[in-house]
Amino acid sequence: MDSSRLQPALLGGVFIGVMSALPIVNIGNCCCCLWVLAGGALAVYLRKQNSTIPITAAEGALVGLLAGVIGGVIGAVLSIPIQMLMGPMQAEWMTRIASAGNNDMPPEMREMIDRMAAGGALGAAGIFMSLINIVTSTIFGMLGGLLGVAIFNRTAPPQPPQPPMVIPHDPGVAH
Repeated sequence: MDSSRLQPALLGGVFIGVMSALPIVNIGNCCCCLWVLAGGALAVYLRKQNSTIPITAAEGALVGLLAGVIGGVIGAVLSIPIQMLMGPMQAEWMTRIASAGNNDMPPEMREMIDRMAAGGALGAAGIFMSLINIVTSTIFGMLGGLLGVAIFNRTAPPQPPQPPMVIPHDPGVAH
C-alpha cells in the first residue's frame, strides 16, 4: 500500500473515528452514517489533491473503504474511555428514569433498565456493538468514497469552439 492512498485514508479514518466516538456529536451518524460518509469523501478529496489524474470509482471505493476500517477501529478504541467517563452518569439517568414513579412501565422494562444501570450490558454487548460499528463503517466509508468521486472528480465544462480566424486577403500578393 503506497502512501498516496494510506495518508488520505488515515486522515479520513481519524475524522470518522473521532466524530463517531464523541458524545452528542455522534448523533450525526443516525442520519445515514453522516460522519462515515463524510470521512470517506474526505479521504477521496485528499487523495485527489495528491494526484494529477482523475480518481476512478474503484480508487475512490478503495480509499473510502480503508478510511472506514480505520475509522471504525479508532471509534471503537476511543469509545472505551469515553464510555468509562460517561457510564456512571448514564447509569444515574437510567436509575432516575426507573424510579420516576412510572407505574405504567412494564416490569420487564424496569428490570432491563436496572441491569443496564448496573453495567451488566456493557461487556459483551459493547464488544459486539464495536464489531458491528467497524463493519458498518467499512461499508459506508466505501460508499462515501464513491460519493466523493462523484463530487470531487467533476471536470470543467468544455469550452465553446473558437471561430475560425479570417486572414484578410492582400490584393498585391500573388498566389
